[in-house]
Amino acid sequence: MFSIIGLVVLFACVFGGFILAGGSMAPIIHAAPHEMLVIGGAAVGAMLVGNSTSIIKGALGGVVKVFKGPKYKKDDYLSTIFVVSKIMKTLKSEGAVALEAHIENPEASAIFGEYPALLKDHDLLHLITDTIRLLVVSSSNLSAHAVEEVMEQSIKTHHHNAMKPAAALASMAGALPALGIVACVLGVVKTMGAIDQPPAILGGLIGGALVGTFLGVFLAYGMVEPMAGRLNQIIEDEAEIYKVVKQIIIGTMHGHPMPLIIEAARVGISHDNQPSFAEVFDGLRGK
Repeated sequence: MFSIIGLVVLFACVFGGFILAGGSMAPIIHAAPHEMLVIGGAAVGAMLVGNSTSIIKGALGGVVKVFKGPKYKKDDYLSTIFVVSKIMKTLKSEGAVALEAHIENPEASAIFGEYPALLKDHDLLHLITDTIRLLVVSSSNLSAHAVEEVMEQSIKTHHHNAMKPAAALASMAGALPALGIVACVLGVVKTMGAIDQPPAILGGLIGGALVGTFLGVFLAYGMVEPMAGRLNQIIEDEAEIYKVVKQIIIGTMHGHPMPLIIEAARVGISHDNQPSFAEVFDGLRGK
């Protein structure tokens, strides 16, 4: 919502201020389609050259995510705390073998079945099941520090890959002003070819060329770079749920009291999505 409001404010202030100062939108409207073809086409082409298909898809999805916001809400954090706590409780009370059926076929698991949204999140689900699978095949004879290192590496790899689309958008933002200059230079070349025309016509051609510089800077610093920054923030926020999983599993392996483990996981969630103490512990008592 705020991203949409921001774009409205951006366009209103830039173009509204230009109009209030006595400027005419006609030259901009006339030149914009051709300049955008040059700038936008060059930017897209450069992105195709410099990135893999998955990163390009991620960047497109990232633009959508900027307007939708983080995919994890308070209920998702609660569900994650509940399911991982229940799994670790089962591990402590019944042993690793009792979890084998749950991790090999989560869709048929009574534990995971209570949280259908989590079953659709393959990255988060795999972090949980792969870590528990490691405990099962090792008969729980692994040190907590060794498991923590594995989880840290898994989370780090996932986070590194998740950040690539944001980096691609930031790279595009950095290139747009230069591509705007490219469009402007081409406009000047066109103008020089009509140097014998009257000043009124030359003025229009030069103005059209300058629109290219304007659009490159406007798109870079007014739209694409802020979107890349916002996407970076969203990815950082979404990473918190993976740390919740790690906190509960590793804390349990260290033998800490479950209330302390759960509270340590809860306080690591940002305030926008952090469930209250009562919501977490009342929910756990109800499970």
